Amino acid sequence: MARVVISVKCLPVALPARISLVGRDHLLLASSDPAVRQAAERNDVLSIQIDGLDDDGMVWSVMVSGIGSVAGEDEPLSRPLQDALGHGAKLVMLPLSVVVGQHG
Repeated sequence: MARVVISVKCLPVALPARISLVGRDHLLLASSDPAVRQAAERNDVLSIQIDGLDDDGMVWSVMVSGIGSVAGEDEPLSRPLQDALGHGAKLVMLPLSVVVGQHG
């Protein structure tokens, strides 16, 4: 599970999303929030934040930003994305334009 960060009425909003890496340069995300789909339709800048914990207890965080777009119907889908679509989520494509992270 990840968070997609968008601007709603000029304020930042972080919403849950399921993601999958497509090739080496795009993320495919599924969100049931209409604001995320609307941001993609407007080609807004979107950010995805993902945090995790390594087996050794080290925390990591990655933020990806890029111009969002509505994903095509023919994209290959991981099982979590298929499940999200079954519950009304919509697909959005995000290029890996800016990637920053930290570990430790």
